[in-house]
This record gives sequence, C-alpha cells and structure tokens, in this order.
Amino acid sequence: MYYNTGQGGSLHIWLKEEDDGVNINRTLNDLLVGLFHNIMTIEEQSICTGEYRNMTANDMHVIEAIGKGTPGNMTAVARTLGVTTGTLTISVNSLVKKGYVQRARSEEDRRVVLVSLTAKGKKAFEHHEKFHQEMIRHVVEMLDEEEKLVLEKSLEGLNRFFRERQQNV
Repeated sequence: MYYNTGQGGSLHIWLKEEDDGVNINRTLNDLLVGLFHNIMTIEEQSICTGEYRNMTANDMHVIEAIGKGTPGNMTAVARTLGVTTGTLTISVNSLVKKGYVQRARSEEDRRVVLVSLTAKGKKAFEHHEKFHQEMIRHVVEMLDEEEKLVLEKSLEGLNRFFRERQQNV
C-alpha cells in the first residue's frame, strides 16, 4: 500500500495487488499511520490560518480542553489533555499573552487557579469545532447506519488501546 498527501491535503491510497485482503494488518497499520500524520498536519494547516495564524494545533487543543463553559482549574484541564500542570502552564502563559485565555484565582480556595476563554478564545474554540464537525460530517456521510456502528466500535477499541497504554507509561 502506498499513501500520499495530495494537493489540498487529501489522502490518496494505492493498494498493491498483494494487499487485496491477505495482509489486512499491514493495510490497517499504513492507514492509521497516514491518518494520524494527516490529522495533525492538515488540522494545523486548516485551523491556524487568517486571524489564527499565530496559533498552533496544540494551542487549539488547549482551548478545546478549557471549553466555553465555566472556568476550570488547571489540574482538571491538564488531566483532560494528558499532560502535567507544568506543561499546561507553559501553553496557558502563551494563550494569555495572545489574548485567548484568562486566569483567575478561585474565590473558595485562593491556591486554585481557574482558566477560562476570553471572547477571542471562544471564537477560536468555535473555529476549531467547525473543523472537527466538517471532518466528521465528511466521514459519516458516506456510511450507512451499520457501517457507522462498526466505525464507532472500532474507534472506541483504538481509543481504549491508547488510554491503556497511557496508563502504563
């Protein structure tokens, strides 16, 4: 199997004759490796443009983890992202400087730092969310209901694999 990111960031896949189902593990591996690479690369190219050109995909994921709701504490946001509070602090410092995130001390416990999105941050959140909605819509529009359930089950299994690996690290 050969895969190549074509113009516009689309993934083109060519199957060699011997990949006709005989070696499904190799085919799935190649698809997953290409998919992960493309998600990271193309997502950043797609969402970090225009007024968001000073952003990285990591910035957008921190904004997504903070969310548009009530302020969250740094520990909870770090846990959501699977990073340390120290790592999150570096990202939040940058996002505060850029005007996307604000910090405040908790009124109940002054040791706790709460983070929330500014109006600019909420706009970036919606921009990122739109990219994900388009990605999902593109995938599911070509599937029937049974195929959607198979895809969901497969991705849940893959996600479980990664969570288990993360716990063992």
